[in-house]
This record gives sequence, structure tokens and C-alpha cells, in this order.
Amino acid sequence: MCRNIHTLHNFEPAANDEEVHAAALQYVRKISGSTKPSKANAEAFERAVHEIAHITHHLLEDLVATTPPKDREVEAAKARARSAQRFASA
Repeated sequence: MCRNIHTLHNFEPAANDEEVHAAALQYVRKISGSTKPSKANAEAFERAVHEIAHITHHLLEDLVATTPPKDREVEAAKARARSAQRFASA
């Protein structure tokens, strides 16, 4: 599940709300052990996702980078190349 949580800090353009929400959702899914909560737990699940996304925004705003921002397209191309190499040898 957590393979879908990607680094969000020090990218240009900065992480958007959708990316932060997706990371928060994956985190809550992982720690709760559930991809879809029961009706009894749905409110707590959604509240946790919202709060973690909110805190993540604050964290990303407060972090200081000493290196230049990474380009999303370049990093995505590197990830695709690593994936192709890993699965080609399997």
C-alpha cells in the first residue's frame, strides 16, 4: 500500500492538494489496515485523512531545502527507467 506515497518535498511545481490528500489517504489505509472502512469507522477514517493532509501541508510549507527543486518530469522518467530495469530482469 505505501508504495503509492511519494516524496512531496522540494519539487517544482510544489505538491498540490490532490497529491497531499492521496499520500494522507495511503498513510491512513496503511496504519488502519483497511482500504475501505466500515460505516462505523468511516467518519474517523475521513477525519484522519483530512487532519493528516492538513498537517502535511504545514510540514511542506515549513521545510527548508538546501538543494535546488527537482523537476517532476525528470524524476518520473528516472522512476520509469528503474521500474523497467527491475521488471525486465524478473
